[in-house]
Amino acid sequence: MHVVMFADQHLESLGGAQVSMRLQKRFLERAGHVVTVVAPRLHRPAAHDASYLDLPSLPITVDREYSLTWPGARTDRFLDAEMGARLPVDVVHVQADFWGAFVGHRYAERHRLPVVHTMHNRVDVGIEATAPFPGLVLRALNAWARRALPRGRTASAVGSGTAPTGDGWAFLRRLAGLSRAVTAPSGHFARRLEEHGVAPSVDVIWNGIDDDALDAALAAGPTNRRPGRPRFVWLGRMSPEKRLLPFLDAVAESAIDAEVEIIGGGGQLRAAQRLVERRAPVASVTFSGRLSYAETLRRLADADAVVQTSIGFETQGMTVFEAASLGTPAVISDPDIGAELGAGTWTVPDATVAALAQTLRLAADDITAGSPVTPDASVGERFRQSSRTAAMVAVYERAVAAGR
Repeated sequence: MHVVMFADQHLESLGGAQVSMRLQKRFLERAGHVVTVVAPRLHRPAAHDASYLDLPSLPITVDREYSLTWPGARTDRFLDAEMGARLPVDVVHVQADFWGAFVGHRYAERHRLPVVHTMHNRVDVGIEATAPFPGLVLRALNAWARRALPRGRTASAVGSGTAPTGDGWAFLRRLAGLSRAVTAPSGHFARRLEEHGVAPSVDVIWNGIDDDALDAALAAGPTNRRPGRPRFVWLGRMSPEKRLLPFLDAVAESAIDAEVEIIGGGGQLRAAQRLVERRAPVASVTFSGRLSYAETLRRLADADAVVQTSIGFETQGMTVFEAASLGTPAVISDPDIGAELGAGTWTVPDATVAALAQTLRLAADDITAGSPVTPDASVGERFRQSSRTAAMVAVYERAVAAGR
């Protein structure tokens, strides 16, 4: 099977979706399939892969990490010419929310190809967290979609007043209306998509963990807990929706005698460092920066607990699944993620710093007493990328068969 994936950003740029797509591509190829990845050209040196088809683009960030391809006739012609030597195509897999989605759906419509669309992003929450005038941005985004996208089975309803035309759900409905199948990386996000009429049925397929990396981390990990104070790890992008600063406030308020490691980077790094200097928590707090995937897994395996602090933003919450696969439990602020993961969590009862501090104390006490909560052992097997790839191939086959 030849699968053509469409992304908003080049797979060699930074980002969780890009990491997931690189892994999907590798395991599809390992299973004998052919993959082409269509994305905007990256404007900095990066590794190249013969399966990458880079579209003309403009850099949109100062560090030239991210870029934009304008969806339109010129891009369509370029893409069709470049795809000529790669034909035939069996299925289009759109894993984009903006220009990549527009380009991908336009390509599928021109060539009458089935589309599987993976919804990675809660567009409404993401734009509200990052844009100064989110309502205006969403209205502009929906207007852009009406002009750039073909008309699908739900496009007329979304645009006719029978459903809101300016919110994030309306935008996702329009994309789903052009797709044979819609997938989501978690049960809770799939339910929201269905409840808001994005698609009548959404397949749940987790973003997975590299089988090889998981096996290596399990083999290298300690068989017994390393002696010492409770060890907590917080991992992610340092931006407001991830709630790093409330977490550090909670660490100080809890007065836990623990080791706290912060892995990642982002715009709130200096604010986080200043907060720790100002509040001087009992716990030692270490900022480790960005680490390799293998090293990150090693740190998760060595920790007593990973701490998840965003609420309502994540469509999956990869970190806690990676940790559970390694046998490490989690302190979880988002109840949807906690329910998805099942066992092995200390659940924060509400969004306050006080509640998070109380839960950190409970977790630290359990760890010190030698009686921490235990993750579901089946998560590690269900989370392997090989199983996720098999599930996605079944969706591809269903989408292709529906058009025969």
